[in-house]
Amino acid sequence: MQVTIYPSSIKGAVKAPSSKSLMQRALAAALLCKKNTYVKYHTLSSDDKAALSIVQSLGASVEYVDDYTICITNQHIYSKQFMFFNSFHLGELEGTTAIHCGESGLAARMFIPIAALYNTSIQIIGEGTLLKRSMHFYDDILSLLKVNIKSNNEYLPITIQGPLQPANIEIDGSMSSQFLTGLLFAYSAANASNVSIKVNHLNSKPYIDLTLNVLKQFGLKCPINKSYKTFYFEEKNINYPLSTIHYQVEGDWSSAAFLLVAGAIAGTVAVTGLNTSSLQADKAIIEVLKQVGATVVVDKENITVSHRTLHSFSFDATHCPDLFPPLVSLAAYVKGTSIIKGVNRLEHKESNRALALQQEFNKLGVQIRIDKDDMHITSNGIVNGGVVHSHYDHRIAIGCAVAGLKATTPVRIEEAQVVEKSYPDFYKDLQQLSANIDIF
Repeated sequence: MQVTIYPSSIKGAVKAPSSKSLMQRALAAALLCKKNTYVKYHTLSSDDKAALSIVQSLGASVEYVDDYTICITNQHIYSKQFMFFNSFHLGELEGTTAIHCGESGLAARMFIPIAALYNTSIQIIGEGTLLKRSMHFYDDILSLLKVNIKSNNEYLPITIQGPLQPANIEIDGSMSSQFLTGLLFAYSAANASNVSIKVNHLNSKPYIDLTLNVLKQFGLKCPINKSYKTFYFEEKNINYPLSTIHYQVEGDWSSAAFLLVAGAIAGTVAVTGLNTSSLQADKAIIEVLKQVGATVVVDKENITVSHRTLHSFSFDATHCPDLFPPLVSLAAYVKGTSIIKGVNRLEHKESNRALALQQEFNKLGVQIRIDKDDMHITSNGIVNGGVVHSHYDHRIAIGCAVAGLKATTPVRIEEAQVVEKSYPDFYKDLQQLSANIDIF
């Protein structure tokens, strides 16, 4: 699919899509929890749908209560017949040999150790860009937890067979916090006792806060977080909630960041459905928009951002790397050089995101230089039109679309359909703001 963004002024309100980070964590927690779980959401991305298919493959039933609510049930979990020494595992799966992660890195990294709780041989498969994302972390770690694992030279497909047995381990958290998230869910479900996960060089700490918060909300066993360096599971048993769980998925600050940046460069945008007290790392976009001089109004219902003369900025995105694309779009419309730190976090995304941003924004007349861990974006405040490519990366496609809103001539995005991964209604929402778009 190709999308052409014509220079447009925008004004209006949009409801933020649901956070896929929280949706997928909620689905994992619902799989591991004894109680019926009702999950309410505003949108379902393709990554969310992949996670839904996984929990069904792993034994949960999913009922669509209405257009925005699902009920997840997994009553057989933790039955005594599946006890294994001092741990629990999830037992046998009848007729299930594979779980499909689509293109979701979080789904793969989170559900691999959860699937390792079963004593059934399970294959984890994926498609598209996910097949290029390394899973070598689990080759090294799962064998320490008594799990048989065979990978495709450190990539998917991976075949595992548990049950996983929690033990004291030490891991490297520099590549992605998603691996740690998966282990925390698995240790919790296995009722880990008097064991710890030691973590070196942990990045994206706010995402671990999200994981721990979901464990608590679902009544699952939660470790003691010792300064993000050690996660210790005490001896006490799991305390399950006494009643049915109702979970509301927050609006997604990662996607909303693009809309707010669009307001800063092309008019006025109000985004609803965001939690200003959220643990989501990308909430930091508000501080950057204030720093560059945009008008930012935060009230109980809306976050409203309006265009003013903007100036260059400096920001450390090490713990919120998904902000790189919207921040590059923002930097393209300020005179001078803006600096974003944290480039090392971009290599293992759907694309090598630093190089993709550099290549595509250079086509639009914006110069990007990468100096070790820093990205320098230099612009005269003018963005040229042209033809760009998404690199099959949803955030590159959305970033280029936002950058096209005030370009000198139209910006055409090739392989623009990849926004389905996180924000399926993005182009519709942009049109709602009076942006002039052709989709073909």
